[in-house]
Amino acid sequence: MSANVDLNNRPDYDKVLQDIADYVLTYTITSPEALNTARNCLMDTLGCGLLALRFPECTKHLGSMVEGTVVPFGARVPGTSYRLDPVKAAWDIGCIVRWLDYNDTWLAAEWGHPSDNLGGILAVADHLSQKQVANGQAPLTVRAVLEAMIMAHEIQGVLALENSFNRVGLDHVLLVKVASTAVCAKLMGANREQLLSALSHAFVDGQALRTYRHAPNAGSRKSWAAGDASSRGVRLADIALRGEMGIPGVLTAPQWGFYDVLFSHTNKDLALKPEGQRQFRLSQPYGTYVMENVLFKISFPAEFHAQTACEAAVTLHPQVKDRLHDIEKIVITTHESAIRIISKQGKLANAADRDHCIQYMTAVPLAFGNLVAEQYEDDFHGAHPIIDQLRDKMVVVENPRYTREYLEADKRSIANAIEVFFSDGTSTGQVEVEYPIGHRRRRDEGIPLLEDKFKANLATRFVGQRCAQIFALCKDQAALEATPVNRFVDLLVI
Repeated sequence: MSANVDLNNRPDYDKVLQDIADYVLTYTITSPEALNTARNCLMDTLGCGLLALRFPECTKHLGSMVEGTVVPFGARVPGTSYRLDPVKAAWDIGCIVRWLDYNDTWLAAEWGHPSDNLGGILAVADHLSQKQVANGQAPLTVRAVLEAMIMAHEIQGVLALENSFNRVGLDHVLLVKVASTAVCAKLMGANREQLLSALSHAFVDGQALRTYRHAPNAGSRKSWAAGDASSRGVRLADIALRGEMGIPGVLTAPQWGFYDVLFSHTNKDLALKPEGQRQFRLSQPYGTYVMENVLFKISFPAEFHAQTACEAAVTLHPQVKDRLHDIEKIVITTHESAIRIISKQGKLANAADRDHCIQYMTAVPLAFGNLVAEQYEDDFHGAHPIIDQLRDKMVVVENPRYTREYLEADKRSIANAIEVFFSDGTSTGQVEVEYPIGHRRRRDEGIPLLEDKFKANLATRFVGQRCAQIFALCKDQAALEATPVNRFVDLLVI
């Protein structure tokens, strides 16, 4: 046989795809901790979306592409009156959820925000529930939404544990697309072959670059990229349920597969197979680990690697607020990931640039005692030159222990420390925060504050009586789980 002829023996689906499909289709969620955390995650994620509706740069993206479009049983976008097809609704929900960089986070070899998947999950569940009620069938309940959230968190988070997509220039929203595809296909009734087909298309898609997250190109695409990815998951699930064939060897195909094309041989974080192809390293089976350990952003709308820096800066504020012009140097001690992605010098071009700058996110609470979303905007930055004056005095250094414990499974700290030095030779002493308020180790301390955050975010959109009704339902695990999705969303729209 000629050496120039390809052997056309169609393979079985790659094992990575089969493992995800089997998890989604067969795993039974029984963990009370995972379900309780998912309930809190649902509250927090919806609240972040409601708060984002205060920002015109976000709301300009929302709504139907064709004004006046009527969608029977259309999915609703919380906090608005929009009723859209599930793909665009997923885009809109995902956009508002992620806009302020305030929803939950997962940090490992790759990072990301697993609650971004709520865009697809809630859009599909709301649409299907309305349709099923109209057909005389039982609607989906919020329990199904919580289970889908747990599974999406798990898929995104486990794939991120030891596989660094950012080191080959790919954006973490790839994992949102894969997770949303899997759980939305299940919600839509996919069988195993259809689910595998949908997953294969999620990987064969061209993947987003990280360009828009890094200096000097950081910009607002990072605020809607996850909505785009989650909506793509809904679209791919729909394509597969219409009978579209899959691509079984999408990951492992020599030359043409995901590994060879997008996971270059220079990626030393990946497992090297004997034949020289680097593949995903998956160190544990899928279960409920990620939801149970997810990180909540409770106090600050800030990139998570800087959360503890913000806490330390707030602690230092009383000592420095009256001596800002006497500061000679500010030393931020941090971990390698923070240095690699959010340490910046020079002019910051926009709000998206500022909320990914550890120096900016430290300077604002040092000077003002807090950090809120409005403080990233151009008008605030322009009115307070002290922020850039403080940035110019900052030195960022790595503590190897912080870097090591960031990746240790029993710790997963996100440590930062700050010390301020004055021109008279005195200093504040170093203030160190190793675990942010949203960490699993601080759940008892954090959840009451998360609930306060949710109530405050509800109040930006609804009257007091509606806020109280929504909060009371969300606090009651059993009642919330039993609530039909369409009835739950009824409470969230204008």
